[in-house]
Amino acid sequence: MAHHRHRKPKGRPIDGWLIIDKPTAIGSTDVVAICKRAFQAQKCGHGGTLDPLATGVLPIAFGAATKTVPYVMDGTKQYRFTLRLGEARDSDDADGNVTATSDARPTDDQIRAALPAFIGDIMQVPPIYSAIKVAGERAYDLARAGETVELAARPARVDRFELIERPDADTAVFFVESGKGVYMRSLARDIARACGTVGHIAALRRLRVGPFLEKDSVPLDRIAVSGDTPPPSPDLLLPVTTALADIPALALTEAEAARMSFGQPIPLVELMGRVPREANPDGGLARAMAGGRLMGLARFEDGLLKPERWLGQGGS
Repeated sequence: MAHHRHRKPKGRPIDGWLIIDKPTAIGSTDVVAICKRAFQAQKCGHGGTLDPLATGVLPIAFGAATKTVPYVMDGTKQYRFTLRLGEARDSDDADGNVTATSDARPTDDQIRAALPAFIGDIMQVPPIYSAIKVAGERAYDLARAGETVELAARPARVDRFELIERPDADTAVFFVESGKGVYMRSLARDIARACGTVGHIAALRRLRVGPFLEKDSVPLDRIAVSGDTPPPSPDLLLPVTTALADIPALALTEAEAARMSFGQPIPLVELMGRVPREANPDGGLARAMAGGRLMGLARFEDGLLKPERWLGQGGS
């Protein structure tokens, strides 16, 4: 039976990032399935879920890029959302059922006055329709089953939260820049409450995830293969290293890279003069490069450079 263990994985071994401009009314995992099928790829995942209602930047990782997903998800995110005032919904977006209404409509000044309380390190209660687990079950599964879901507030980081447009009394458009794990639906719900009314997200667009920007994105219909259309070109993929563009690079010799590939740390004394200035020697990350190839990620710790995530032969 041993030969089964070495069965060749289905599909082509492709490495890199594809930045999809996700259309509305489709889930992030469905987008992954479409991309995997289109490129006939062995391995594929996404860098940060977008709700079905949301559009915009959805980074898709192929092959070796899947190992770098956590570093992308830790990056800065930017969003634009439209708040519909006067109606609360159970999902905190337009896909849900109305749970409360209000005739109160705040002025622009009232909205602006409420914003500072949501900037910086804040505590946020996630939407009940979220993937957070409650006693081993997903919150959205419990909510759909009609159960009462109580979620605890959790820390979130919001760097910018600005009112950018007020098309009419019922709607307000915002720009948000945030860290990981911030729910735009919660921000929308909470800013409406802070202004003495209720509200939900009517439209949401993600403009940035880490180093990936809206201008890098490709419409999904350019990827989807049907009938006799040829498969999309691998030239659409960005190199694995793109995801790590914000992490300082450190040049290693082939011998040092080989040592690290076996899990052996290298004393920083041996790397004197090569450690990048912007690297944090106390727990910071570095991109380990050998001969221009990305070998993996390493962390500075206790006077050593320790392998954190090794990519093997180096992603291009």
